[in-house]
Amino acid sequence: MSATNTAVQPPADAAAPVRHPEAPAPGEPVGSHYENCFGCGSGQPHGLHLATRAGEGVNVTAEFTVRPEHQGAPGLAHGGILATALDDALGSLNWLLRTISVTGRLETDYRRPVPVGSVLHIAAEVTAVAGRKIYATAVGRLGGPEGPVAVRADALFIEVKVDHFIENGRKEEIQAVMDDPDAVRQARAFEVNP
Repeated sequence: MSATNTAVQPPADAAAPVRHPEAPAPGEPVGSHYENCFGCGSGQPHGLHLATRAGEGVNVTAEFTVRPEHQGAPGLAHGGILATALDDALGSLNWLLRTISVTGRLETDYRRPVPVGSVLHIAAEVTAVAGRKIYATAVGRLGGPEGPVAVRADALFIEVKVDHFIENGRKEEIQAVMDDPDAVRQARAFEVNP
């Protein structure tokens, strides 16, 4: 296996990302993906409750407080929870591009332990776009936005239509969302490939 995986690296002909004119303004909170999203939804009592804000370019910042229910080793965040936090922050970049996409690949590097009770400060940005592929990176730091790097990730997201979720999600939950006209309007507004 090579030291650098090209699956999360943009090709030479990839385009620079462009912030959508209707994206949330810098500093504004970015909405949750879904009320029951484990990463950012308010409907999950043991979820991460990731608080994400739009940045100046095609980037976001987020914060996640590690609680006892998030631990793997005694007193430390589970690595999968840290990957989830980065994945969720990366997924929030969709709000800035005004597109719907899903994680195609996420490569995570763990640099230092993250103790229960600490706040992970995450910065995520889109680095390039090539067709339906969106390339992004995220860094999680301890002790503040300039603190030491605890975890980082490179990701590849694939643009999809809202039908992806309708066709593959659990019918009763999809129906509940589809019965909410605001949720349907919001999802359809993000589709750029009719």
